[in-house]
Amino acid sequence: MANVRNPASTGDQTAAGSRLHVHAMMLMATLLVATSFPVVAAVTTGMDCVVLTFLRFALATLLFAPIVAWKFGLSLPKVGDLLRYSLLSVFLVFFFWCMFASLRLTTPLNTAAIFALTPVITALIASVLLREKLSLSARIALPIGAAGAIWVVFRGDVAGFLSLSLGTGDLLFMAGMLSLATYSTLVKVLHRGEPMARMTFWTLATGTIWLLGLSLPDLSSIAWASVPTQVYAGMAYLAVFTTIATFAIFQWSTSKIGPTRVVSYTFLNPALVLLIGIPFGTALPPSATWPGVILVVLATIVLQSNLGFRASRTKPHTAIAA
Repeated sequence: MANVRNPASTGDQTAAGSRLHVHAMMLMATLLVATSFPVVAAVTTGMDCVVLTFLRFALATLLFAPIVAWKFGLSLPKVGDLLRYSLLSVFLVFFFWCMFASLRLTTPLNTAAIFALTPVITALIASVLLREKLSLSARIALPIGAAGAIWVVFRGDVAGFLSLSLGTGDLLFMAGMLSLATYSTLVKVLHRGEPMARMTFWTLATGTIWLLGLSLPDLSSIAWASVPTQVYAGMAYLAVFTTIATFAIFQWSTSKIGPTRVVSYTFLNPALVLLIGIPFGTALPPSATWPGVILVVLATIVLQSNLGFRASRTKPHTAIAA
């Protein structure tokens, strides 16, 4: 008897393979994001935070332009499209500015603890803008993941967590986190089917224009020759690996699996930061940290497998669309 393939089965296998590819890309992007925190902390004292953010965006835009031009062309988008990209870039620019500015006023530990709440905030915003429906297991997994991430940040030190006090820098970073969560959700709302590389490029380009206007007063007063070499090296790394690469992956993945699933990978950041430090001589985290690592891994797995989307069956909120 001749072998007859079941089209539905083949389609399911293809879809499963596609989802697996998305999650593999998200793991790689999450690892890159984890490396950005120590790099930002190292370069933020070498230059004004607005100028640093402008340089990051400008360099990423210049490096990404030839790739987009080669694949899709760089013709100027229509006015409506530029408005979409500009709106996205406003939220993104504000987040990165808050990241640089807050690290001058608070500690990386505090920002990491606040950043662990991003998936929860994103889920709340997505439920409004995308009508994204969370299963019961997802509603349980989100707070557990946040608790696990904070556990890792404080390495199981309950007294250290209870002594946490929020200052101006922490509130500033919290505002940036809200902006990032809104951006993550708006990517799916404002995507109109264009290639994600093009959407990423024009989001970076419009963001660069906003930042140029903000940084103009300070650009002429900077003694560029006296800026430490590590600042330029750090900015190059941030532009290529944690801007171009992660923006493209996040935007593409958001269009495939939704913002809450994408941002839930944030739970893994504190654990990845600890692991990244080991090759550079950082001691293994204490055993009290590992329950938190287990919690974030379990929460991330649950969120990837049990998130239900009403947004995939309904149109985005038309009042938000540009």
